[in-house]
Amino acid sequence: VPVGLSICYDLRFPELYRKLTQDLGAQIVVIPAAFTAHTGAAHWHVLMRARAIENQVWIVAAAQWGKHNEKRESFGHSLIVDPWGTIVGERAEGDGVVVHALTGAEVDKRRAQMPCGRHAVLWKR
Repeated sequence: VPVGLSICYDLRFPELYRKLTQDLGAQIVVIPAAFTAHTGAAHWHVLMRARAIENQVWIVAAAQWGKHNEKRESFGHSLIVDPWGTIVGERAEGDGVVVHALTGAEVDKRRAQMPCGRHAVLWKR
């Protein structure tokens, strides 16, 4: 399955994910991240789910967590989000592993049900 890669701040730029999925064929996007506790609480889950939904792609995000010093704390919440936007795996904090079977068939199913990529008039190949 084709895999794309971005970093945490990239989540704020949806055009990157459109490029990775529509132009480069990614069906999974891996995102290592270190969102701050403040912005993570407000934006992490919604941005992860939005990128998965709008591109009908798996999102796999390994997230740094915990207090690093008196000024820096990371939000954590490593996630796996399916192409429908459902969080299918999460580790809120602590060291560990999140596991879920990712299939290209799930991507194909969602893209067939709702062919958003083909309907995106601003992103014609």
